[in-house]
Amino acid sequence: MLNLIDFKHKKWISAISYALFIIYIIIAVILLFLSPYRQAAYEINSAGTNPYNIIPFKTITDYIKASSHINQSIWMSNLFGNVLAFFPLGIFLPWLFKRFSSFWRTISTVFLATTSVEILQFATRVGSFDVDDIILNTIGGAIGYLLIKIIYLLILKRKTHGH
Repeated sequence: MLNLIDFKHKKWISAISYALFIIYIIIAVILLFLSPYRQAAYEINSAGTNPYNIIPFKTITDYIKASSHINQSIWMSNLFGNVLAFFPLGIFLPWLFKRFSSFWRTISTVFLATTSVEILQFATRVGSFDVDDIILNTIGGAIGYLLIKIIYLLILKRKTHGH
């Protein structure tokens, strides 16, 4: 989308956008694989079994059912944190790369990326494989895509009406 918009300082905005994308990837890798929480999970998973969930919406339902019994920040960060984790990917892919202008191509890529993360977390024992994380991450990517698409359409509309 960035390449379709003609505006002042496009080179700077493009450079900043790519830099922010690289920073997002670095932060995501740190949070998903190298953070202290992940290292603690590694210790637990190495000592016993590596947990997993392959039943769609099970973890989501469990968190919602237990929301009155557990610390609110725990279930909120698990549910909304997973949505927010891949929200930027849904923005950056179509914004920076022409081939991701399609909703389905972007969402398929977000889905494959989050599935890869879940498999790697399971294999490296720094997390558990949870199909609900894949669902929530993909929803986050879809929301990000829809947001950037709306912003892009608003920019085009404004530009065509001469504002």
